[in-house]
Amino acid sequence: MVAAVLILGAIMVSPILVVAWCRKSGRVAQPIITNHTIGIFVSILLVGGAVLLSLRYGALRMSWSTVLNALVKFDETSHEHLIVRELRWSRTILGLVAGSSLAVAGALTQGVTRNPLGDPGILGINAGATFAIVTAIYAADIVTPKGYVWFAFLGASVALVLVYAIARVGSGGATPVKLALAGVIITALLGGWTSSILILDEETFDEARFWLAGSISSRGTEEISVLYPLIILGLLFGVSMGRQINILNLGDETATSLGQRTALVRVCVGGVVVLLCGSAVAIAGPLAFVGLAIPHMVRSLVGADYRWILIYSFLLGPCLVLGADVTGRVIMRPEELQVGIVTAAVGAPFLIYLVRFTRLSEV
Repeated sequence: MVAAVLILGAIMVSPILVVAWCRKSGRVAQPIITNHTIGIFVSILLVGGAVLLSLRYGALRMSWSTVLNALVKFDETSHEHLIVRELRWSRTILGLVAGSSLAVAGALTQGVTRNPLGDPGILGINAGATFAIVTAIYAADIVTPKGYVWFAFLGASVALVLVYAIARVGSGGATPVKLALAGVIITALLGGWTSSILILDEETFDEARFWLAGSISSRGTEEISVLYPLIILGLLFGVSMGRQINILNLGDETATSLGQRTALVRVCVGGVVVLLCGSAVAIAGPLAFVGLAIPHMVRSLVGADYRWILIYSFLLGPCLVLGADVTGRVIMRPEELQVGIVTAAVGAPFLIYLVRFTRLSEV
């Protein structure tokens, strides 16, 4: 038990520790991982370890042999096997999909805006999806994934357009600081409206309260069965955008001279971010800071090449979400902390660290 908590604690604080060590040692611009075959292999092992921890640890204590037997030799009469296959397996799948989607969306957002604080949550996209889903539950009594996932996409799209439109007002255009401030404004506004709906309607609050905290517990995989074509398309397209973002980061004039249609690239990336964030919010609720912490940690490991940042973000995002979920299960056993609460507890000091040591004017 103690070893499991230590491992999970290391997983949760690793983004802060990795970035802090890289900055202190002067290796921010120097890739630590140079052999990507080994790096990707180790990342896959980390994902596999997070999956096994997610299947083993929870309110009910289980041995490794029980977990492996539940996967290989399923016994329908075994209570423990049913918990692994029917509850923890679907919970793990939700964590894998939500973690990859948010991490890739965060990396794309930071790359296309050249903003180190770029994150779907900070830029108001998650708040837009959340407000749209709560409104759908309140106004149309839509409580199934097949109904409200489309509202998530609509809300995320509107929020992104509003943030960008506000940031463009005034001289200088949509600078990193103005984008972050516009995101704070939209997030606060939509958050206030969402809270008003929940206060006015107790039934909507009861339906959405665990989901609003960011949760992958007591859920099936119905959301994924509805969204999997869009999620796969978004992840494949997003991970393949590394070369275009590298060129875009050279500056608009240089990118245009190299033949890149910068406006089209930004629109395409914005569409992928909305697709991935809308899917993740519909699956697990508004999970904070996953899209901020993972790309920063990955950038410290592999350098500024977005071809690798996107791939490693795809692999390591689930480690943070599953680590947070398992941590929430074991630290208050038999009660649970929702995964969104744990990621916020880890992400808040990480954001403070970035704001303290990152010079936005240079981005």
